Amino acid sequence: MNKKIFVCFIFTVFSLSSFSQKVVWNAHLHSFFDNTEFGYSKVQMPQTMAGTHFSPEIGLNLDTIHSVFAGVDLLHEFGSNKMVDYLNFTCYYKFNKAPFRFYMGAFPREEVLGNYPRMFFQDSIKNYRPNINGIFWEIGNRKSYFNVWLDWTSRQTTERHEAFFMGGSGRYEFNKFYAQLFGYMYHFAGVMNPLIYEPLVDDGLFLASLGYGFEETLTQPLIDIRMGWSLGLERQRSTNIWHKPNGFLSETKVEFRGLGIFNTYYKGTGQMHFFNDYGNKLYWGDPFYHLTEYNRTDLTIDFLKSDFVSTRMTYSLHFGENEIYNEQALCVSFHPDNFSRKSGNKYRFIWSGWFE
Repeated sequence: MNKKIFVCFIFTVFSLSSFSQKVVWNAHLHSFFDNTEFGYSKVQMPQTMAGTHFSPEIGLNLDTIHSVFAGVDLLHEFGSNKMVDYLNFTCYYKFNKAPFRFYMGAFPREEVLGNYPRMFFQDSIKNYRPNINGIFWEIGNRKSYFNVWLDWTSRQTTERHEAFFMGGSGRYEFNKFYAQLFGYMYHFAGVMNPLIYEPLVDDGLFLASLGYGFEETLTQPLIDIRMGWSLGLERQRSTNIWHKPNGFLSETKVEFRGLGIFNTYYKGTGQMHFFNDYGNKLYWGDPFYHLTEYNRTDLTIDFLKSDFVSTRMTYSLHFGENEIYNEQALCVSFHPDNFSRKSGNKYRFIWSGWFE
């Protein structure tokens, strides 16, 4: 299957090359090293995740609004004897005319959902599920927007579950204050013709917050403070009993001249009601939110930050289960392309994704 995808990508490259006056390209190199010290935890596992993504794309701009892209995302894990450990095919249509954005196909997750809190998608998702397979539509701008999306994560077979996300988010900013909403519903069905009956599970999660903040300048730091309430809606359809875990969530970020701190605090009912039955098959958020109280503090240093490359080191302290755990991470993102040069800008910067 991987060979077929690679051949398809090469064929697409040569096909688009015949339209050289309209062809654009993009190549994203993303390396990560994430070591977690969770030895005594009952909800998280100690592990080291490390590897390098190479994500080349080639596209055809039909005009300034309509584009088609094709490429691959190749992941090589450090220490592996394989050249490529995971391969994901990228192929999508993009509509971009302010105030609208629209994607359909298999497209990069961080490009559209990179701002979701870890309660929804933990850090490892961006490394091991880099693409969305579905649809994304948005109206607005960077400060005020509304979007809806669909991500079909698994097609049903005799060995694979049927699973997909339906979600949306929104933000409205007034002066330096803003209100925002995140939400999704995850549909998790059984395999085809199962030997043992598996109930269909619905997992919904929503977060409404109010915040205050302003961007970094030469004389003032970036400050972003938000507080909100989360609500889960979970059930097994065999019993049709809805479980509604909910709680308070605060997030505070301060960054100035390459140094930063990001603190997250949760207090309430433990999320992920069926965690002991399904684990990460059902839940894509950070398992620490299964606890009734949890605090995470990230200390960051940006060693190198420019229009096309960033290098960030993070030291994290996790407070939960009456323990203090620590985590160390290093992330390097390099993103040369010719999209920005065609639009008249010399460079384009892409966040590596640790805090977006």
